[in-house]
Amino acid sequence: MPTPTHPDLDLDGERHHHSQAREQLARMRARTASMDSAAAGDWVSRAYLDSTFALRMQQLADDPTIPLFFGRITYGLPADSTDSAGSTGDGGETFHIGRRHISDPDGDPLVIDWRAPVSLPFYRASRTEPLGLERRRRFGFQAGVLTAYEDEDLTSSAEDDYSELLEAEIERPRVGPMRDIVATIQPEQDVIVRASLNETICVQGAPGTGKTAVGLHRAAYLLYAHREQLSRQGVLVVGPNASFLRYIADVLPALGEIDASQTTIEQLVGKATAVRGEETAAVATLKGDARLALVLERALWSHLRAPTEGLVVPRGSSRWRVPAYEAEDIVAELRTRGVRYGAARAMLPHALAHRILVKMENAGDSPDDRVQNAVARSAPVKAYARSIWPTVEPDRLVHRLLSEPGFLATAAEGVLDPDEQRLLLWARPPRSAGTARWTLADAVLIDEAADLVERTGSVAHLVVDEAQDLSAMMLRALGRRCSTGSMTILGDLAQATTPWGSRSWVDALTHLGKPGAHVEQLTRGFRVPGEVIEYAATLLPHIAVDLEPPTSVRRSRGDLAFGALSELRTRLDAIAGREGSIGLIVPDALIPVVTQELTGLQVAVVGAAVEEDPFLAHLDLVPASLAKGLEYDHVVLVEPAAVVSGEPDRVTGLRRLYVCLTRAVSSLVVLHDLPLPTELDARLVA
Repeated sequence: MPTPTHPDLDLDGERHHHSQAREQLARMRARTASMDSAAAGDWVSRAYLDSTFALRMQQLADDPTIPLFFGRITYGLPADSTDSAGSTGDGGETFHIGRRHISDPDGDPLVIDWRAPVSLPFYRASRTEPLGLERRRRFGFQAGVLTAYEDEDLTSSAEDDYSELLEAEIERPRVGPMRDIVATIQPEQDVIVRASLNETICVQGAPGTGKTAVGLHRAAYLLYAHREQLSRQGVLVVGPNASFLRYIADVLPALGEIDASQTTIEQLVGKATAVRGEETAAVATLKGDARLALVLERALWSHLRAPTEGLVVPRGSSRWRVPAYEAEDIVAELRTRGVRYGAARAMLPHALAHRILVKMENAGDSPDDRVQNAVARSAPVKAYARSIWPTVEPDRLVHRLLSEPGFLATAAEGVLDPDEQRLLLWARPPRSAGTARWTLADAVLIDEAADLVERTGSVAHLVVDEAQDLSAMMLRALGRRCSTGSMTILGDLAQATTPWGSRSWVDALTHLGKPGAHVEQLTRGFRVPGEVIEYAATLLPHIAVDLEPPTSVRRSRGDLAFGALSELRTRLDAIAGREGSIGLIVPDALIPVVTQELTGLQVAVVGAAVEEDPFLAHLDLVPASLAKGLEYDHVVLVEPAAVVSGEPDRVTGLRRLYVCLTRAVSSLVVLHDLPLPTELDARLVA
């Protein structure tokens, strides 16, 4: 185990350094607050400066409970150098590593940003590859106060030490929203975090491997390394639901990054289409099939009409004509350009006007661009273009497809069989698109149609969590929002709990438009205790046979217990005296029953209509369907068999159960009256 060389002396010195850093951070913030935009030349410049100053103030925010640095690295002296009065006394240059850069009044660094190149060895150095380091120091803090440190001698030939402070930080109780892992990033995680901006990476991560945190830290790193480009083009984080977004909301701000937007797929596609309806899993699965993209494309372009008569444009005493066959050639040429329906439609009047311009020149006139523009804007040309290339509204297109059997049959010929077409059609079609109760799958179809009409803008980087649960059409919706950027795709195929989700990353990456992306596997678990993950992993042969079983690197085995459902209050009372958060995970159908058993307890129901601050309550009541992505120090899981039976099929149910079993950080209690699913290893049940 790493040990301090001069405990008391060094600890006092480090505390003094931390106090200095806090003072200088306050100075940096005060200096920013004193900046005045009044000297700017105009109101636009003043507004820009005010926005810049406000952003900088947010980036310099200080929480006294969060330490300003968590590590220190000391580089070794070159072989031909000698220790001097100006050195640290224990080697070469020394840098403290923290969440943000802090400098003294002379500009010398007191704390180096963890994302800076000089910080990289803190995360990756080992005794076999010290990367120029002589020593690595980790600090222990309690409520922002430095309490301990460990030194790791990287010049030693012994095996790498195990850090108790690192273990303590990993196992620190989870209270409130997700926190950053900047102090505990492991080498295999750091490789992903610092991957280049132009690289799309898919992270297949077992429970507790930190894939969500890795994705968020990669976003923070890219914002640091490519701030100008990413601030201009945007960074988007997409999570599975609103509860999950609340859970991760504080991670990026804690790292000084507030430029990234966070949303869900429903919020993303629901901006133009309100999601109010529900439908069966079979219908939603079919609507999420990638084949629907071709059906929509056919349906859209079927609105083009072949010209039946020519265009006549009076100009002065002359009448200029474009025969129907020439107009048809113009339409065909526009289609070959590969542009969107709406863009090509906008080009048609100008293409017709250009044809008339050529006729004018052939007749001896000398028209210029102003004449062509005037012809393109003339009433005859605009009316003729509309008759050939009509406007199509995306929601009306989808409404018509789901309402008119004949229209759907034409668009889906050779793509969907008759049974699938009947499944798609509404039993009672709404009278208009405006009165339709659109489902999420419908909104995704409308989003696809909207992109066929007008190209969707692209962000510079997209982070997608729980990507395994998204349909092909949902993945396409995300892919077109990052068509020119890169992505970080996060997920676990063993946790796929939707019937329309991905069964392989090759398929998912293809639908995202990134077929060549690298897939990185994370199997070392830092969150879930060994005994718990081993029990949950007995499900893997039944839900994801090709995946490598996860392993826990934690030395503590955790606490796995079983009992009857009648023990619920007794178990909760016993856990209430322990430090950390508590999650009571219950099959969705049993939520009303279990809620009655919790009378008198301060409970936050995850996913409730009113969820003002779910992190203030000591106990979270979590429907099994919303447990994904969350974590608690102590988990009580009710009726695993009911979790399984609550899903459309057994494999999906077992995957849901796998998710629920792996939410625990310290202890897991399984309460049941029904027999446990046979796929679980009965030998582990006490």
